[in-house]
Amino acid sequence: MFFQLFRTYLKIGTFTLGGGYAMLPLIQREVVERQKWIDEEEFLNMIALAQAAPGLIAVNSAIFIGWRIGGWKGMAGAVLGAVLPSFLIILLIAIVFQDWKELPAVEAAFKGIRPAVVALIAAPLVKMAKTATKDKGQCTMYKGRNALPLIISLAAALLIWLGHVNPVWVILATIVITLVVVAIAHYKK
Repeated sequence: MFFQLFRTYLKIGTFTLGGGYAMLPLIQREVVERQKWIDEEEFLNMIALAQAAPGLIAVNSAIFIGWRIGGWKGMAGAVLGAVLPSFLIILLIAIVFQDWKELPAVEAAFKGIRPAVVALIAAPLVKMAKTATKDKGQCTMYKGRNALPLIISLAAALLIWLGHVNPVWVILATIVITLVVVAIAHYKK
């Protein structure tokens, strides 16, 4: 069963573009329709579990389906088959990139990509900041002025971007600041 699940998920992982959700129809076709390892209802239940569990849906579905079909060995085969193609492709890109990163065309391409990456990161940040400032929260310290979430968001972004502070430290500091603010507001009640 290890090799059957490995082969099935390897094929799916190799020829699927677009992430885990793009894999689901292929997994359904292979597992439910072709191999008939599980029925449609059980597949949908496992997908619901895979979505609810933390982590990647492709890996979670490989875990649940592999376990159901073949126990530990089935789970190992399915997970290995699902992640191996992506791992090898990224490894190949990293190896090739090391040789090509000094080329002017590659440097120019990455300089062109940077603004797009910043926009992709900034757009959700702006949306979250707008949402945070709309929510007055339960903290009485705001007293109708809810600029603190916006200030924290902007400070965190600036620390990471300009200060080159590790995001983990920013997250931990934000947690501590939030706990202190809530404790002060609770104490003032």
